[in-house]
Amino acid sequence: MTKQDQLLSSIDSGRTIEQIARRIDEAINSFLPGPGQINRYDDFVTYVICFCRLVEATVLRLREGAPNASPSLDRGRFMHVLSRAYGAQGLKTAFEMARTGNEGGLYAVLRKLGEVLAGQYTENEIAARVWSYWNGLSMAEKHAAADEYLSKYGHLLPSELTEGSAGRVRANLPKVLQEHARMMQRLRRVGR
Repeated sequence: MTKQDQLLSSIDSGRTIEQIARRIDEAINSFLPGPGQINRYDDFVTYVICFCRLVEATVLRLREGAPNASPSLDRGRFMHVLSRAYGAQGLKTAFEMARTGNEGGLYAVLRKLGEVLAGQYTENEIAARVWSYWNGLSMAEKHAAADEYLSKYGHLLPSELTEGSAGRVRANLPKVLQEHARMMQRLRRVGR
């Protein structure tokens, strides 16, 4: 196996995307069931922070749980996750769902937060592995890596990326490698 084969094997969707999704499910299923609805805003914020800390600890496999940051830092960090999940008014939207029980209520909010967190952790994991691989290559190895990738997977890429000498792929190979796991996952789904 080449270095690139080892990298692509390590970021395969079964080892990254699906594994992290399973850990998120584990966190959701192990989270102490709270009330079906939460009526107080402060209780909701505390509940979301506790849930996100549990997800973080589960995904990162922290034995003692996620370290406690300052409450304002945790609040800002995890409210950003709500914004990614539900848009600019994410906190308000999620709180209303939890408060009223509408649109799946609190459980749907936790599920959506889990999806967003899974995406973030997956992107971070894959990016770290790709950049570690890429930064460990010499300039000649980087050129050879582009040739290797194009010879093995170029036929799977959109033609606008591979036209000519595939300069766009060559110039952005780390980003192409980061997207590789998702591309292969999509292809497997189509093949089923």
